[in-house]
Amino acid sequence: MKAEFTAIIEPAPEGGYWAICPEVPGANGQGETIEEAKDNLREVIELILEDRRQDILRGLPEDAIREKVEVA
Repeated sequence: MKAEFTAIIEPAPEGGYWAICPEVPGANGQGETIEEAKDNLREVIELILEDRRQDILRGLPEDAIREKVEVA
């Protein structure tokens, strides 16, 4: 699945960069360079979304219908 999210990147006071994603609460990353901060943020977003997906699927009844939906 491919999706786009917003990365807000700021210089960190101690050096390097901080990155947050406003669409995914709790998603933040850091790195020595902007690219490292974005890569770290990307990994965190993937982990958070996968964890949320697994958590929701655990509680579904057996007769629940699972289908994919595309969002533009």
